[in-house]
Amino acid sequence: MGRAFLVYRLAVRDLRHHAAQAVLLVVAIAAATATLTMALSMNGVTSQPYSATKAATDGPDVVAYLTSTGQAKALVHAPGVASSSGPYPVVGATIRFDGRTAGVFAQGRNQEPAAVDRPDVTAGSWVRPGGVVLERTFAEALGAQVGDVVTLNGQRFTVAGIAVTAAQAPYPNLCYFTASSCPPWLTVPGGDWRNVGVIWMTEGGALGLASKANPLTTTYVLNLKLGNPAEADAFAQQRFVPPPQPSGSSGFTPPYLGPMYSTWDGIASADALLVQDAQSVLEPGALLLALLAIASVTVLVGRRLSEYARRVGLLKAVGGTPGTVAAMFLAENLALALLAAVVGLIAGSLAAPLLTDPGAALVGAPGAPSLTAVTVAKVAGVALAVALAATLVPAIRAARTSTVSALADAARPPRRRSALIALSARLPVPLLLGLRLVARRPRRALLGAASIAVTVTGIVAVLAFHATVDLRISGAARGLANPVIDRDVQMLQILTVVLVTLAVLNAVFAAWATALDARRVSALARALGASPRQLSAGISAAQVIPALPGALLGVPLGIGLFAAANHAGIVTVPPASWLAAAVLGTLLAVTVLVNIPARIGARSPVSEILSADTA
Repeated sequence: MGRAFLVYRLAVRDLRHHAAQAVLLVVAIAAATATLTMALSMNGVTSQPYSATKAATDGPDVVAYLTSTGQAKALVHAPGVASSSGPYPVVGATIRFDGRTAGVFAQGRNQEPAAVDRPDVTAGSWVRPGGVVLERTFAEALGAQVGDVVTLNGQRFTVAGIAVTAAQAPYPNLCYFTASSCPPWLTVPGGDWRNVGVIWMTEGGALGLASKANPLTTTYVLNLKLGNPAEADAFAQQRFVPPPQPSGSSGFTPPYLGPMYSTWDGIASADALLVQDAQSVLEPGALLLALLAIASVTVLVGRRLSEYARRVGLLKAVGGTPGTVAAMFLAENLALALLAAVVGLIAGSLAAPLLTDPGAALVGAPGAPSLTAVTVAKVAGVALAVALAATLVPAIRAARTSTVSALADAARPPRRRSALIALSARLPVPLLLGLRLVARRPRRALLGAASIAVTVTGIVAVLAFHATVDLRISGAARGLANPVIDRDVQMLQILTVVLVTLAVLNAVFAAWATALDARRVSALARALGASPRQLSAGISAAQVIPALPGALLGVPLGIGLFAAANHAGIVTVPPASWLAAAVLGTLLAVTVLVNIPARIGARSPVSEILSADTA
């Protein structure tokens, strides 16, 4: 029998007798690969809807913000400009509706369609005297519909229509890049650049919003269509005049008079922020799931090594080489990892369309998510890396174990020191048994601590997100929904459910593995007078003891993970009560979850276990 065929038969036999463990391994790795597949599949999904929106609205290639109408003449007749519309006046105002308040940029438009930038009216009609048109994302956040009455700087207007445009970024990212997207000389109502909406109204209505309390800041917008849209960035860079620097000893800075420019690809990038935010949540989530999968697979492999210790010894006794022993474990788990990668790719590609909605700012469907060869290679590589990281060390340890030690199958005996024995004599029986089990299987205890640390890291990162979002909302547009935050919450809910589910499976299986490994120790303890309840509590304590440092370590790791994933750079540490609830709740959950397998293991018949060991 050839070596490869022998390894194949041993692996197949192992999978048949341990189907439940194989399924758990596939589920653990597939959860991480499915999440990674969803994140990678979102690349470029908004390009098609933006192109459709740009075509439907005859969107501009360059948008110029001016301080006077005289600046428009040179741009309209510049080389490469095919057509234009405007300049249109823009006025900063405050809108109120149904108890909600926000800042808006009101753009004055003609009632006739423009040659460039004709917003696509998805409900109602275009601008008219006394009527305003709201950008669709902003209208949804405000909760306003066609026919509702809103106030702008105290004046009442009827919502005549709702529209989408490719000329400005949607709410709440209109001024995402601050001065590079919005002219600095235009007054932002409330001074908050992060939450500004776009509305359209007649030129007379826009100019009528000015008052002594709200003087009109001279701002105009000019839409330009180029003969070659690919030259938009070069066109804007060639005509951009840097802001003046302070001059003289007084440090006086002359006012900046522009013009300033936004290009179609920059606007498209701002439109894509909704999906990119979802990616920024899924990618670190996939990393956490991969780490949790490593811990799960390592526990599975370690349990099989403990169970098959004598089998490994017999294999070596009949001539099996260390390489054969290592290959047996590696082949089995790498094959399962490839299967998990296939499952993750299928599940992730099926779920991705549910997460790639480009939002209300664009028209058209995003199309099928891209499942490229690069994506497949990355997902398969992650699956194999998880299996290899979890299997390589145990496989090498099994290969290096001597034949006599493998046949003896003895767990690591705890070190017996006089001071330690004197201290343990005063401990309750359950705690004493728990510490003994931890000392006999230190690697499993470390894996349990790592698993809890990963879980708490994810939970604390979610808490840090909510604490930061709550602070941001309290200083943002009052009462308005935020589509970006809503999408982030959806992604975090999915990740939290998957993360907690894997953590539950890992905790239950670790407790079951501990109970099986401790059968002889438990039988001896019961023979010496320990009750089943004390044994059950001891097995539970063996899981809770390493869970405590893991939970505490997860707190700073979770805050650090959120800080690394949060591109906005704003991090709010959750309240101490939230963090304490996360740690204590995790420990309580571990205690409850491991109770059932601990009770089953503690009630095994003593005579059968001791007689089996003797035989």
